[in-house]
Amino acid sequence: MAFRFEDWKVWHMAVDLSNEIDLLAKSFPADERFSLASQMKRAADSVVLNIAEGSTGQTKPEFRRFLNIALRSAVEVVACLYLAIKRKYINPDISDKN
Repeated sequence: MAFRFEDWKVWHMAVDLSNEIDLLAKSFPADERFSLASQMKRAADSVVLNIAEGSTGQTKPEFRRFLNIALRSAVEVVACLYLAIKRKYINPDISDKN
Protein backbone atom coordinates (compact mmCIF):
# COMPACT_ATOMS: atom_id res chain seq x y z
CA MET A 1 0.00 0.00 0.00
CA ALA A 2 1.31 3.39 -1.00
CA PHE A 3 -0.16 5.63 1.72
CA ARG A 4 -0.07 5.37 5.52
CA PHE A 5 -3.83 5.65 5.93
CA GLU A 6 -4.34 2.53 3.79
CA ASP A 7 -2.95 0.45 6.68
CA TRP A 8 -5.26 1.99 9.27
CA LYS A 9 -8.28 0.05 10.48
CA VAL A 10 -10.12 3.30 11.28
CA TRP A 11 -9.81 4.44 7.67
CA HIS A 12 -11.17 1.11 6.38
CA MET A 13 -14.04 1.35 8.87
CA ALA A 14 -14.79 4.86 7.61
CA VAL A 15 -14.82 3.58 4.00
CA ASP A 16 -17.24 0.82 5.02
CA LEU A 17 -19.46 3.36 6.81
CA SER A 18 -19.45 5.62 3.76
CA ASN A 19 -20.51 2.75 1.53
CA GLU A 20 -23.30 1.76 3.95
CA ILE A 21 -24.54 5.35 4.09
CA ASP A 22 -24.53 5.53 0.28
CA LEU A 23 -26.67 2.40 0.06
CA LEU A 24 -28.99 3.62 2.80
CA ALA A 25 -29.43 7.04 1.21
CA LYS A 26 -30.62 5.39 -2.00
CA SER A 27 -33.68 4.16 -0.11
CA PHE A 28 -34.76 7.69 0.87
CA PRO A 29 -37.75 9.32 -0.83
CA ALA A 30 -36.95 11.10 -4.10
CA ASP A 31 -37.56 14.53 -2.57
CA GLU A 32 -34.79 13.89 -0.02
CA ARG A 33 -32.11 12.85 -2.50
CA PHE A 34 -30.71 16.37 -2.78
CA SER A 35 -31.10 17.36 0.86
CA LEU A 36 -30.72 15.00 3.81
CA ALA A 37 -29.47 12.03 1.76
CA SER A 38 -26.89 14.18 0.00
CA GLN A 39 -25.76 15.82 3.23
CA MET A 40 -25.39 12.48 4.96
CA LYS A 41 -23.36 11.05 2.07
CA ARG A 42 -21.07 14.10 1.96
CA ALA A 43 -20.49 13.91 5.72
CA ALA A 44 -19.64 10.19 5.55
CA ASP A 45 -17.26 10.80 2.66
CA SER A 46 -15.68 13.66 4.61
CA VAL A 47 -14.66 11.25 7.37
CA VAL A 48 -12.76 9.10 4.88
CA LEU A 49 -11.21 12.01 3.03
CA ASN A 50 -10.06 13.95 6.10
CA ILE A 51 -8.36 10.92 7.62
CA ALA A 52 -6.55 10.36 4.34
CA GLU A 53 -5.63 13.99 3.75
CA GLY A 54 -4.41 14.53 7.29
CA SER A 55 -2.19 11.47 7.22
CA THR A 56 0.17 12.64 4.53
CA GLY A 57 2.94 15.17 5.05
CA GLN A 58 1.32 17.03 7.91
CA THR A 59 2.67 18.26 11.22
CA LYS A 60 1.14 16.65 14.32
CA PRO A 61 -1.07 19.69 15.07
CA GLU A 62 -2.24 19.77 11.45
CA PHE A 63 -2.92 16.02 11.50
CA ARG A 64 -4.98 16.48 14.69
CA ARG A 65 -6.93 19.23 12.97
CA PHE A 66 -7.88 16.88 10.11
CA LEU A 67 -8.84 14.14 12.58
CA ASN A 68 -11.03 16.62 14.45
CA ILE A 69 -12.77 17.52 11.19
CA ALA A 70 -13.27 13.79 10.50
CA LEU A 71 -14.75 13.35 13.97
CA ARG A 72 -17.15 16.26 13.51
CA SER A 73 -18.23 14.80 10.17
CA ALA A 74 -18.88 11.44 11.85
CA VAL A 75 -21.07 13.18 14.43
CA GLU A 76 -22.90 14.86 11.56
CA VAL A 77 -23.62 11.43 10.05
CA VAL A 78 -25.10 10.30 13.36
CA ALA A 79 -27.30 13.42 13.53
CA CYS A 80 -28.47 12.78 9.97
CA LEU A 81 -29.36 9.21 10.92
CA TYR A 82 -31.48 10.53 13.80
CA LEU A 83 -33.30 12.84 11.39
CA ALA A 84 -33.85 9.98 8.97
CA ILE A 85 -35.30 7.84 11.75
CA LYS A 86 -37.54 10.68 12.94
CA ARG A 87 -38.80 11.20 9.38
CA LYS A 88 -39.38 7.44 9.08
CA TYR A 89 -36.99 7.02 6.13
CA ILE A 90 -35.15 4.27 8.00
CA ASN A 91 -35.98 1.82 10.75
CA PRO A 92 -34.75 2.76 14.26
CA ASP A 93 -33.19 -0.72 14.53
CA ILE A 94 -30.50 0.40 12.07
CA SER A 95 -28.38 1.39 15.07
CA ASP A 96 -28.25 -2.24 16.15
CA LYS A 97 -26.26 -3.20 13.06
CA ASN A 98 -22.64 -4.19 13.81
